[in-house]
Amino acid sequence: MSFRLAGCRPAVVNAVALVLALSSSVAFAQNPKAAPKPNAPAPAASTAKPALVASAAPAATATPHDDNWMMTTKPGDATAGQAKAAACGACHGMDGNSSDAQYPKLAGQHEMYIAHSLHSFKSGERQNAIMLGMSTALSGQDMRDIGAYFASKQPLPGVADQALVEHGQKLYREGDPARGIPACMACHGIDGRGNPGAMYPQLTSQHAQYVEAKLKDFHDGTVWGQEAHAQIMPTVAKNLDPQDIAALASYIEGLHVTDHVAAAKSP
Repeated sequence: MSFRLAGCRPAVVNAVALVLALSSSVAFAQNPKAAPKPNAPAPAASTAKPALVASAAPAATATPHDDNWMMTTKPGDATAGQAKAAACGACHGMDGNSSDAQYPKLAGQHEMYIAHSLHSFKSGERQNAIMLGMSTALSGQDMRDIGAYFASKQPLPGVADQALVEHGQKLYREGDPARGIPACMACHGIDGRGNPGAMYPQLTSQHAQYVEAKLKDFHDGTVWGQEAHAQIMPTVAKNLDPQDIAALASYIEGLHVTDHVAAAKSP
């Protein structure tokens, strides 16, 4: 594992948070009317307006996440995914290394994490207008192919602000039990590789601006789905203060794995 510092680079970043919201549906229950007893006066006419009740339902609701699509798709094909990912390059870079820090790097990210995220955007569980438009026409196999393509790429090493490293490293590696903050590496690994089986994403070299924006969203209660693993980050981030978030984001950008480059150069 290697780590990069950015000397005297300012730690202040302009976080551009994506607005993520979970839609919910409203169910209405109606009790059947009892039949009138013989010789009893007819019940008074109801003044309720069913049309008004029906209009209270939200115009659009999120489709419950269905992971059955995973069982009907094959492992992603990186070659096929390259063509399918062409449109993604406008924001995320053709090789998954975005040049605009408001958009996450996808290079080296786990195939199924990318595919699962695309499916969540398409179903409405994760809400973002741009990603909804990009994912709507994709099949489950398209998502896996795109995920396989970006997973085959190497993330460019990031840099960390030296002034924030000590604080960020302590939280990442040790957490702060007294404040209910677990170590980030417990799920994401000491070098930020994540855990694909548990759907914990790779964090290696991710833009500090993007990480900071997402941690702020989680701190404010944003949830990315109904699964158990999607409930973890809001619970953790609610105990982080702004200084914690800035330090962690900078430290994560400085994480990178040198053996990725070595493996790529091996015959």
